[in-house]
Amino acid sequence: MAAALENNLGITADLIEGDHGVFEVAVDGDVIFSKKERGGFISTPEIVDMVRGVSSPHSD
Repeated sequence: MAAALENNLGITADLIEGDHGVFEVAVDGDVIFSKKERGGFISTPEIVDMVRGVSSPHSD
């Protein structure tokens, strides 16, 4: 996952080990994906797209 984010977006990801099967993806402290809320995993490309969507500059 970290390699996919770096290769596709040039982002260095901090991977933090969780407990009890917790898996979340956060950008600037905002959770954009939670395995618990979703009820399962999504694919790495889907996560890359989600991160791309919140980390790209928005035009006014």
